[in-house]
Amino acid sequence: MTTSQSENRVAVVTGASAGIGEATARTLAALGFHVVAVARRADRIEALADEIGGTAIVADVTDDAAVANLATALDSIAGTVSVLINNAGGAKGLEPVADADLENWRWMWETNVLGTLRVTRALLPKLVDSGDGLIVTVTSIAAFETYDGGSGYTAAKHAQGALHRTLRGELLGKPVRLTEIAPGAVETEFSLVRFAGDQKRADSVYAGITPLVAQDVADVIGFVAARPSHVNVDQIVIRPRDQAPNGRFNRRAQ
Repeated sequence: MTTSQSENRVAVVTGASAGIGEATARTLAALGFHVVAVARRADRIEALADEIGGTAIVADVTDDAAVANLATALDSIAGTVSVLINNAGGAKGLEPVADADLENWRWMWETNVLGTLRVTRALLPKLVDSGDGLIVTVTSIAAFETYDGGSGYTAAKHAQGALHRTLRGELLGKPVRLTEIAPGAVETEFSLVRFAGDQKRADSVYAGITPLVAQDVADVIGFVAARPSHVNVDQIVIRPRDQAPNGRFNRRAQ
Protein backbone atom coordinates (compact mmCIF):
# COMPACT_ATOMS: atom_id res chain seq x y z
CA MET A 1 0.00 0.00 0.00
CA THR A 2 1.43 3.36 -1.01
CA THR A 3 0.98 6.62 0.84
CA SER A 4 -1.60 7.76 -1.73
CA GLN A 5 -3.59 4.55 -1.22
CA SER A 6 -3.56 5.18 2.55
CA GLU A 7 -4.65 8.81 2.23
CA ASN A 8 -7.78 9.62 4.22
CA ARG A 9 -8.01 6.12 5.70
CA VAL A 10 -8.52 6.24 9.45
CA ALA A 11 -6.29 4.31 11.85
CA VAL A 12 -7.15 4.14 15.56
CA VAL A 13 -4.25 3.51 17.95
CA THR A 14 -4.94 2.79 21.62
CA GLY A 15 -2.32 3.42 24.26
CA ALA A 16 -0.92 6.14 22.00
CA SER A 17 0.45 8.42 24.72
CA ALA A 18 3.89 6.74 24.87
CA GLY A 19 6.05 3.84 23.75
CA ILE A 20 4.87 1.50 21.01
CA GLY A 21 1.54 3.29 20.62
CA GLU A 22 3.10 6.71 20.09
CA ALA A 23 5.70 5.34 17.67
CA THR A 24 2.99 3.47 15.76
CA ALA A 25 0.84 6.59 15.48
CA ARG A 26 3.76 8.47 13.95
CA THR A 27 4.56 5.60 11.57
CA LEU A 28 0.99 5.24 10.31
CA ALA A 29 0.68 8.99 9.85
CA ALA A 30 3.83 8.91 7.72
CA LEU A 31 2.14 6.23 5.59
CA GLY A 32 -0.74 8.62 4.94
CA PHE A 33 -3.34 7.44 7.45
CA HIS A 34 -5.41 9.88 9.47
CA VAL A 35 -4.45 8.66 12.93
CA VAL A 36 -6.80 8.81 15.89
CA ALA A 37 -4.62 8.68 19.00
CA VAL A 38 -6.44 7.20 21.99
CA ALA A 39 -5.20 7.20 25.59
CA ARG A 40 -6.01 8.52 29.07
CA ARG A 41 -3.33 11.24 29.13
CA ALA A 42 -4.90 14.12 27.22
CA ASP A 43 -1.85 16.39 27.12
CA ARG A 44 0.33 13.75 25.49
CA ILE A 45 -2.06 12.61 22.79
CA GLU A 46 -3.18 16.15 21.98
CA ALA A 47 0.45 17.18 21.41
CA LEU A 48 1.00 14.04 19.31
CA ALA A 49 -2.13 14.62 17.23
CA ASP A 50 -1.10 18.23 16.55
CA GLU A 51 2.32 17.08 15.41
CA ILE A 52 1.13 14.34 13.03
CA GLY A 53 -2.06 16.00 11.80
CA GLY A 54 -4.28 13.48 13.53
CA THR A 55 -7.04 13.50 16.13
CA ALA A 56 -6.81 12.92 19.87
CA ILE A 57 -9.61 11.18 21.76
CA VAL A 58 -9.25 10.72 25.49
CA ALA A 59 -10.57 7.32 26.54
CA ASP A 60 -9.82 4.63 29.10
CA VAL A 61 -10.22 1.17 27.54
CA THR A 62 -11.31 -0.23 30.91
CA ASP A 63 -14.37 2.05 30.95
CA ASP A 64 -17.46 0.88 29.04
CA ALA A 65 -18.88 4.39 28.67
CA ALA A 66 -15.55 5.82 27.49
CA VAL A 67 -15.24 3.19 24.76
CA ALA A 68 -18.84 3.79 23.66
CA ASN A 69 -18.07 7.51 23.48
CA LEU A 70 -14.96 6.73 21.43
CA ALA A 71 -17.05 4.88 18.86
CA THR A 72 -19.53 7.76 18.72
CA ALA A 73 -16.77 10.35 18.39
CA LEU A 74 -15.36 8.46 15.42
CA ASP A 75 -18.63 9.00 13.55
CA SER A 76 -17.78 12.68 13.22
CA ILE A 77 -14.29 11.91 11.90
CA ALA A 78 -15.14 9.18 9.42
CA GLY A 79 -17.96 6.76 8.86
CA THR A 80 -15.54 3.86 8.81
CA VAL A 81 -12.25 2.86 10.40
CA SER A 82 -9.68 1.04 8.29
CA VAL A 83 -7.12 0.10 10.94
CA LEU A 84 -7.36 -0.63 14.65
CA ILE A 85 -4.18 -1.04 16.68
CA ASN A 86 -5.02 -2.67 20.02
CA ASN A 87 -1.93 -1.54 21.89
CA ALA A 88 -3.21 -0.41 25.30
CA GLY A 89 -2.03 -2.79 28.01
CA GLY A 90 0.62 -3.33 30.61
CA ALA A 91 1.83 -5.24 33.65
CA LYS A 92 1.78 -4.62 37.37
CA GLY A 93 3.92 -6.45 39.87
CA LEU A 94 6.15 -9.50 39.71
CA GLU A 95 4.90 -11.63 42.58
CA PRO A 96 4.82 -15.42 42.64
CA VAL A 97 1.41 -17.09 42.50
CA ALA A 98 1.48 -17.72 46.25
CA ASP A 99 1.70 -13.97 46.86
CA ALA A 100 -0.49 -12.82 43.97
CA ASP A 101 -1.93 -9.33 44.29
CA LEU A 102 -5.54 -9.67 43.15
CA GLU A 103 -5.87 -5.97 42.39
CA ASN A 104 -2.88 -6.17 40.05
CA TRP A 105 -4.44 -9.18 38.35
CA ARG A 106 -7.74 -7.35 37.92
CA TRP A 107 -6.01 -4.33 36.41
CA MET A 108 -4.02 -6.48 33.96
CA TRP A 109 -7.08 -8.41 32.86
CA GLU A 110 -9.23 -5.30 32.55
CA THR A 111 -6.59 -3.48 30.53
CA ASN A 112 -5.11 -6.21 28.33
CA VAL A 113 -8.06 -8.53 27.81
CA LEU A 114 -11.34 -6.73 28.42
CA GLY A 115 -9.92 -3.47 27.09
CA THR A 116 -9.06 -5.19 23.80
CA LEU A 117 -12.50 -6.80 23.76
CA ARG A 118 -14.34 -3.52 24.41
CA VAL A 119 -12.55 -1.54 21.72
CA THR A 120 -12.60 -4.32 19.12
CA ARG A 121 -16.31 -5.01 19.63
CA ALA A 122 -17.17 -1.31 19.48
CA LEU A 123 -15.22 -0.60 16.29
CA LEU A 124 -15.77 -3.88 14.44
CA PRO A 125 -18.79 -2.64 12.44
CA LYS A 126 -16.73 0.31 11.19
CA LEU A 127 -13.84 -1.96 10.23
CA VAL A 128 -16.15 -4.26 8.27
CA ASP A 129 -17.88 -1.32 6.59
CA SER A 130 -14.50 0.02 5.43
CA GLY A 131 -14.29 -2.89 3.01
CA ASP A 132 -10.63 -3.40 3.89
CA GLY A 133 -10.16 -3.43 7.64
CA LEU A 134 -7.13 -4.46 9.67
CA ILE A 135 -6.94 -5.29 13.37
CA VAL A 136 -3.46 -5.43 14.86
CA THR A 137 -3.29 -6.64 18.45
CA VAL A 138 -0.03 -6.07 20.29
CA THR A 139 0.27 -9.00 22.68
CA SER A 140 3.69 -10.16 23.86
CA ILE A 141 5.93 -13.20 23.91
CA ALA A 142 4.15 -13.59 27.27
CA ALA A 143 1.18 -14.75 25.17
CA PHE A 144 3.16 -17.94 24.44
CA GLU A 145 5.61 -18.30 27.33
CA THR A 146 5.50 -18.13 31.13
CA TYR A 147 8.10 -16.99 33.62
CA ASP A 148 8.44 -16.98 37.39
CA GLY A 149 6.59 -14.05 38.95
CA GLY A 150 4.78 -13.22 35.74
CA SER A 151 1.65 -15.32 36.12
CA GLY A 152 -0.78 -12.41 36.15
CA TYR A 153 0.68 -10.80 33.04
CA THR A 154 1.28 -14.01 31.10
CA ALA A 155 -2.22 -15.22 31.92
CA ALA A 156 -3.70 -11.95 30.65
CA LYS A 157 -1.58 -11.98 27.50
CA HIS A 158 -2.44 -15.62 26.79
CA ALA A 159 -6.11 -14.64 27.05
CA GLN A 160 -5.67 -11.56 24.87
CA GLY A 161 -3.95 -13.68 22.24
CA ALA A 162 -6.72 -16.28 22.38
CA LEU A 163 -9.32 -13.54 21.88
CA HIS A 164 -7.49 -12.20 18.84
CA ARG A 165 -6.84 -15.62 17.27
CA THR A 166 -10.45 -16.67 17.76
CA LEU A 167 -11.58 -13.56 15.92
CA ARG A 168 -9.41 -14.55 12.96
CA GLY A 169 -11.68 -17.54 12.36
CA GLU A 170 -14.90 -15.78 13.24
CA LEU A 171 -14.25 -13.05 10.68
CA LEU A 172 -13.23 -15.40 7.87
CA GLY A 173 -15.02 -14.20 4.76
CA LYS A 174 -15.33 -10.64 6.08
CA PRO A 175 -13.14 -7.85 4.66
CA VAL A 176 -11.01 -7.64 7.80
CA ARG A 177 -7.45 -8.89 8.32
CA LEU A 178 -6.00 -9.73 11.73
CA THR A 179 -2.37 -9.61 12.82
CA GLU A 180 -0.90 -10.40 16.22
CA ILE A 181 2.38 -8.69 17.05
CA ALA A 182 4.21 -10.34 19.97
CA PRO A 183 7.25 -8.32 21.10
CA GLY A 184 9.90 -9.44 23.52
CA ALA A 185 11.95 -7.01 25.61
CA VAL A 186 11.17 -3.45 24.51
CA GLU A 187 12.52 -0.54 26.54
CA THR A 188 9.53 1.74 27.10
CA GLU A 189 7.56 2.81 30.18
CA PHE A 190 6.43 -0.82 30.55
CA SER A 191 8.78 -1.82 33.37
CA LEU A 192 8.39 1.53 35.10
CA VAL A 193 4.64 0.89 35.31
CA ARG A 194 5.16 -2.72 36.37
CA PHE A 195 7.38 -1.64 39.27
CA ALA A 196 5.23 1.32 40.33
CA GLY A 197 7.69 3.99 39.25
CA ASP A 198 10.84 2.35 40.62
CA GLN A 199 13.30 3.57 37.98
CA LYS A 200 16.27 1.59 39.31
CA ARG A 201 14.34 -1.68 39.23
CA ALA A 202 12.94 -0.88 35.79
CA ASP A 203 16.42 -0.15 34.42
CA SER A 204 17.70 -3.47 35.74
CA VAL A 205 15.39 -5.33 33.34
CA TYR A 206 17.46 -4.12 30.38
CA ALA A 207 20.88 -4.13 32.04
CA GLY A 208 23.56 -5.73 29.91
CA ILE A 209 21.39 -6.20 26.82
CA THR A 210 20.39 -4.14 23.82
CA PRO A 211 16.59 -4.24 23.93
CA LEU A 212 14.16 -3.36 21.21
CA VAL A 213 12.87 0.20 21.13
CA ALA A 214 9.31 1.25 20.37
CA GLN A 215 10.14 2.23 16.80
CA ASP A 216 11.33 -1.32 16.03
CA VAL A 217 7.83 -2.61 16.75
CA ALA A 218 6.14 0.33 15.03
CA ASP A 219 8.13 -0.37 11.86
CA VAL A 220 6.75 -3.92 11.80
CA ILE A 221 3.21 -2.66 12.32
CA GLY A 222 3.70 -0.20 9.48
CA PHE A 223 4.86 -3.06 7.26
CA VAL A 224 1.72 -5.04 8.09
CA ALA A 225 -0.55 -2.06 7.44
CA ALA A 226 1.08 -1.55 4.04
CA ARG A 227 0.38 -5.08 2.77
CA PRO A 228 -2.20 -5.48 -0.01
CA SER A 229 -5.67 -6.44 1.16
CA HIS A 230 -5.41 -10.11 0.14
CA VAL A 231 -2.35 -10.65 2.38
CA ASN A 232 -2.97 -11.53 6.03
CA VAL A 233 0.14 -11.60 8.19
CA ASP A 234 -1.23 -13.76 10.99
CA GLN A 235 1.46 -13.49 13.62
CA ILE A 236 4.86 -11.92 14.15
CA VAL A 237 7.17 -12.54 17.11
CA ILE A 238 9.92 -9.93 17.48
CA ARG A 239 12.71 -10.09 20.06
CA PRO A 240 16.05 -8.39 20.51
CA ARG A 241 19.03 -10.46 19.43
CA ASP A 242 20.04 -10.71 23.11
CA GLN A 243 16.83 -12.53 24.05
CA ALA A 244 15.96 -16.19 23.51
CA PRO A 245 12.71 -17.95 24.43
CA ASN A 246 11.77 -18.71 28.03
CA GLY A 247 13.32 -15.57 29.48
CA ARG A 248 16.92 -16.31 28.54
CA PHE A 249 19.14 -13.26 27.94
CA ASN A 250 22.69 -12.68 26.82
CA ARG A 251 23.73 -10.13 29.42
CA ARG A 252 27.08 -8.44 29.03
CA ALA A 253 29.11 -7.19 31.97
CA GLN A 254 28.43 -3.56 32.88
